[in-house]
Amino acid sequence: MILILLGIFWIVSEKSGIEKWMGLGLIFLSVVYLFIQVWPYTIFGKKMIQRVPFSKENGFHLIVGNVYQFNTQYSKTVQLIKKRNPDVVFLVETNQDWVDNLKEIEENYPHSIFLPKENTYGLVFYSKFPMVRKEINYLLDPEIPSIEVDLELPSGKTITLYGIHPTPPVPGENEKSTERDAEILIVGKKAQKNPNPSLVMGDLNDVAWSYTTHLFLKISEMADPRRGRGFYSTFHAKVPFFRWPLDHVFLSRHFGLSGLKVLRSIGSDHFPIEIKATLTSEKTTDTFQANGDEKIEARAKIINGHKE
Repeated sequence: MILILLGIFWIVSEKSGIEKWMGLGLIFLSVVYLFIQVWPYTIFGKKMIQRVPFSKENGFHLIVGNVYQFNTQYSKTVQLIKKRNPDVVFLVETNQDWVDNLKEIEENYPHSIFLPKENTYGLVFYSKFPMVRKEINYLLDPEIPSIEVDLELPSGKTITLYGIHPTPPVPGENEKSTERDAEILIVGKKAQKNPNPSLVMGDLNDVAWSYTTHLFLKISEMADPRRGRGFYSTFHAKVPFFRWPLDHVFLSRHFGLSGLKVLRSIGSDHFPIEIKATLTSEKTTDTFQANGDEKIEARAKIINGHKE
C-alpha cells in the first residue's frame, strides 16, 4: 500500500524542489521501517520453531477461525471441520445461530465449551481430548469472554490452551487499542507462569509484526510459527490484494511445529488457520525474553486497560 502511495505522490505532486523530495524521503523511510518490521515473517527470516514429525500421542491438530457472526454459510464451516478432522476447534464471533448450526460436528467432539453472544464476541471450543480443567474468564470487559483449558493428550501429558478475541480499536467506539493490548499481555503473563506446555490462540485483532505482538512474545516467552515461514494472512478474505495475519497460534518452547496452513474460505471475512504441533524433548524453539523496562511497560499497559 505504501509503495502505491509513493508512486501516486510522485505522479500527482505539483510541488518541486526540496518540499517534494522531503515528502518522498519520508514515505521512503516509512517503506524501509515497515520492511524491517515484516522481514522476520518472510521465508528469509529466522524460524523461531523448527519442524518436527507429527506424533498422535504427543501432538495436537488445531483449527482456529473467526466465522463472522453475520455469515450464514454454516455448512462451509461444518464441511471444512469434517474434512480436516482436527483434534481441537476454536471459533470466535459465534452466536446462538452458529452454535445450533454446528451441532452436526458435536458427535466427534465430546468435550466442548459454548459461549454464544450476539455482540460478535461469542466463542465455541470443541475437543476430542478430555478437558482436565476449564476456566471462562472476562479479563477486562464483562461482555468479552476468553477461555483457559487444560487438555490431556493421548500420552497422558497435559497442555494448556488460552483462547482469546480481544476488542479492536474502532473509530467512534473504541478509539485506542488499550483494552486489546492489555488483554493480550494479561494472557501472555499467565502463559509464561504456567508450568504446562501452552499455546495462545484466537483472533487478536493485531498483525504479527506489531509492537504489541512483539512485546507479547517477550512477556509470554512463546514463539510465533509464522516467523521465517511467511505471513499466512487470514484477513480480509474478500479482498485478495490487501490481507494481514490477524488470527494467531503461539506456542511455548515445549513444542515443535508439524504443520501450518491457511485454509479455504468459509464465507467469513477471515480465513481459518490450521496448525499441527508436537511436544518434544529436543530444543526446537527459540523465544524472546523481556527486559526490566519491557516488563514495566507491559504492566503499565495492563493497568491502563483495567482503567478503560
